[in-house]
Amino acid sequence: MYVLTLKETILGHIKRCLSQKSLESVYASMVKTNMTQDCFLMNQFISSCSALSYIDLASSAFAHMENPNALVYNALIRGCVHCYYPDHALGFYIRMLRNNVMPTSYSFSSLIKACTLLMDSAFGKALHGHIWKCGFDSHVFVQTTLVEFYSTLGDVSGSRRVFDVMPERDVFAWTTMISALVRDGDMNSAGKLFDEMPEKNIATWNAMIDGYAKLGDAESAEFLFNQMPARDIIAWTTMMKCYLRNKKYSDVVTLFHDMIDKGMIPDEVTMTTVISACAHLGALDLGKEVHLYLMLHEFDLDVYIGSSLIDMYAKCGSIDRSLLVFYKLQNKNLFCWNSIIDGLATHGYAEEALRMFGEMERKRIRPNAVTFISILSACTHAGFVEEGRCWFMSMIQDYCITPQVEHYGCMVDLYSKAGLLEDALEMVQNMTVEPNSFIWGALLSGCKLHKNMEIAHIAVQNLLALEPSNSGHYSLLVNMYAEVNRWSEVARIRTAMKDLGVEKRCPGSSCVEINKRVHVFAASDTYHPSYSQLHLLLAELDDHLRLAGYVREPGSILY
Repeated sequence: MYVLTLKETILGHIKRCLSQKSLESVYASMVKTNMTQDCFLMNQFISSCSALSYIDLASSAFAHMENPNALVYNALIRGCVHCYYPDHALGFYIRMLRNNVMPTSYSFSSLIKACTLLMDSAFGKALHGHIWKCGFDSHVFVQTTLVEFYSTLGDVSGSRRVFDVMPERDVFAWTTMISALVRDGDMNSAGKLFDEMPEKNIATWNAMIDGYAKLGDAESAEFLFNQMPARDIIAWTTMMKCYLRNKKYSDVVTLFHDMIDKGMIPDEVTMTTVISACAHLGALDLGKEVHLYLMLHEFDLDVYIGSSLIDMYAKCGSIDRSLLVFYKLQNKNLFCWNSIIDGLATHGYAEEALRMFGEMERKRIRPNAVTFISILSACTHAGFVEEGRCWFMSMIQDYCITPQVEHYGCMVDLYSKAGLLEDALEMVQNMTVEPNSFIWGALLSGCKLHKNMEIAHIAVQNLLALEPSNSGHYSLLVNMYAEVNRWSEVARIRTAMKDLGVEKRCPGSSCVEINKRVHVFAASDTYHPSYSQLHLLLAELDDHLRLAGYVREPGSILY
């Protein structure tokens, strides 16, 4: 019968350790049996400490060793990097050299990662010299780590130099170099390297698709996606995020259904992406369907999915469901609070939005710039001028948040709608950031509402300087002149628009969801197969509005 040796017994105990207490117990046994100088056992012990993130225990055990070999040093250096103590890893490497212990290729892969974490270019380049001096410049995994190091520091040309002199390259080396070029935005070079790559893996395909997506090139991303021999969940989600980034929201939903039909199981990022698409589409039925899928497949309703659902229901017009999701969330972060406050503000529940903000403060969740955009928007919707002014000042003085153009836009819109056009103009002129077209547009809308032609001219002049080809600004001014019967001015602006070639390039469009499908109708579109049905529905809706006492404002008609 085979009897375990003392060394094998201790090794077995080390491998079964799952806590610091058990590791300390094993180490005590090693001290009693004089096994703390055994390099093999200490290598295993330090590795176990590192895996459980007890790096202090590993360092303490190492300090009592008299002659640790390269394996022990490697285990400790690797552990320091794993536990995010990269400076300690480099310190142990210097001690290793001083003690005349020769590093191995495994030493360098961990050390380069330490320099990457520290963003230490000088030490990293020195290590590169050591790698060459020790003859490890032909080791694929060491060179691949160098490629990653240089690209992380923004030196993609350095990455390419390392990659080009590699005698051998495996699939990970190719993927690392292509990913570096993608992160640098050099899709031309990445594409050429991708075509040269002898064997592509899914990670490489995903990197290329993500690169095109970030550049807004949905067509190239879609082409690669369709060419993929196999797709993982990252590929599907990356393509969905590409569509979302390019405002192709219906394609996100279509791709999601296609993914489900193919038997793929979505993750939390996928679900958040498709929920966001439903929010932009205003597709309530589709959103409910996605929510049901979440519940049936027992997804954890975390803060990311939760805030997406809150936002989706609010944007789809169902603030009750938005509130229901909010109150059912076990944990709520700032995103969740921002989503519900914005939803209440958008639906005109200004007082409720402000009360929710007060509740958020009582929970000691500090608001950010986005929170105050929602608060100021709520004040704008309700016409709370003084409240809006107070919150704007509180944001600056109490929360030390510097106003951005969006905050100024809310305030200008608030003043303009309230008829305080001089105050609005003064705020625009005293802004600490350059006013954009939204700012001047809000002021112009206020001028139209309160028929102030003098300030309207100032707003239009600035709008035309920012967006000379935008027909909307001209059209709004034409309406204002038409309302006061200044037809000569109307004719003059119309002539100027014609001479400048300014025209409405994209027709207005509307979306309607029927049986979980989103249909888009352009202005004067008679080609959609459901046009006649929709036309009758709109006529019926118009009759209901008239019966309810709604009278169309003449000024809203474009003369």
